[in-house]
Amino acid sequence: MPDPTESVSQAAAPDEALLAELARLIVSALNLDIKPEEIQPDVALYGEGLGLDSIDILEVALAVSKHFGVQLRADNENNVAIFRSLRSLADFVAANRSA
Repeated sequence: MPDPTESVSQAAAPDEALLAELARLIVSALNLDIKPEEIQPDVALYGEGLGLDSIDILEVALAVSKHFGVQLRADNENNVAIFRSLRSLADFVAANRSA
């Protein structure tokens, strides 16, 4: 019988890798003066927290769309939730990226 904890640890590894990849992408796309690993997964991206503004979010959306093949639209009513944090962005990308 398979060990249920094994599948949990395997599922967590891609999540951490995706978080790290998205953090690198954000730092690169915006030329931020921080290291990708300094972006905490649950800290707000917009306003307080990382301090991104609406133009920064648009640039991140473009970079994420190109890199992962996901559709991020300015008129998406879920954008506030999608860009709430690095983790929420990673969850969206994981659920919607092309194979």
